[in-house]
Amino acid sequence: MARTKLMRAPLKYVQGEDSLLQFYSETKDLGNKFLFICSNSGYKSCFDKIEKSFENSNAFRQYEVFGGISSVGEIEKMRSIVKEKNIDVVVGIGGGSAIDTAKATAFYEKVPVTIVPTVSATDAPCTGLSVIYNDDGTFNSYLFYPRNPEAVIVDTRVIANAPAKFLVAGMGDALGTYFEARACVKTDAPSLENGGVSRSAMALCKLCYETLLEYGAQAKMACEQKLLTPALEAIIEANTYLSGVGADNGGLAVAHSVYNGFTALEECEKTMHGCLVAFGTIAQLILEAAPKNEVKEVMNFCYSVGLPLTLEEVGVTDSKRVMIAAEKACVEGETIHNMPGDVTPEQLYNALLTADALGRDYLKANK
Repeated sequence: MARTKLMRAPLKYVQGEDSLLQFYSETKDLGNKFLFICSNSGYKSCFDKIEKSFENSNAFRQYEVFGGISSVGEIEKMRSIVKEKNIDVVVGIGGGSAIDTAKATAFYEKVPVTIVPTVSATDAPCTGLSVIYNDDGTFNSYLFYPRNPEAVIVDTRVIANAPAKFLVAGMGDALGTYFEARACVKTDAPSLENGGVSRSAMALCKLCYETLLEYGAQAKMACEQKLLTPALEAIIEANTYLSGVGADNGGLAVAHSVYNGFTALEECEKTMHGCLVAFGTIAQLILEAAPKNEVKEVMNFCYSVGLPLTLEEVGVTDSKRVMIAAEKACVEGETIHNMPGDVTPEQLYNALLTADALGRDYLKANK
């Protein structure tokens, strides 16, 4: 019997230039005592606009700059503030780690969460899960929530002012969305919400991919000049909403397992999540024996926006070490097992080295 289909999304998604000036009016129905869990740069780029939105209100606000990763210890620290100050609403301001810390804190303390992304580097803002790390920075687990954030408020002026490398990484994360969901549909594998993949979810995933192809290169150029254009607005929506809601309701496969695998390699510590997901997407297409023109289309896109096509570009110079990542990517419970016929570490290793060889050829031909 086919799996029951399921669709979830944030209760409210707000995107636009200076949308943070409406922060309080968009969230005041959630409560009157706010804890803001901020990255350092998130605090600097959002504080003034958020405070302006609270003009003439008596709402309590506490801002905390968090430690940098969504770790077990960091979440405990924030939970104690929620208890001590009787907080009604937790707000995450920053990149994926600040957002994941806020979501976990709100979940354990049973209060609503609002997300304010300051970069468009991952699809974390809209999803109903967090990636939790141990205090030493190693991957701990995925934490799944019974609902998605109550509100996601995306100030596109803030994102246009952030370094373009974050936008590019977000496009890499978003690139996997359609292909991973497509694989889950083939095997009737569960989405991240543990339901079947609906036609609505697949439509969002497909639109995500089409938006990347259409506007990606132009959006990157605009972001490099800190210019807000319709192309950049489109990519911010693709990276944040289409990819987030798409992945949540579409499921994951090889691309995200490749990322988790490569976190085992010290040389990839500084490589951004989305860059590894993009490289993992090409490996997935090789494992699927995808048509040559589809592989070429994905590689053309990666090249046009500056996403990696080779192992060297993600930080790996010794191809033997790829086997360590391949084994970690195939451990029990990884999403790579959503693939038709399953995937062994050897098969993944071969696909990753093939992706690297194709990438090197591509770069040589496009010098």
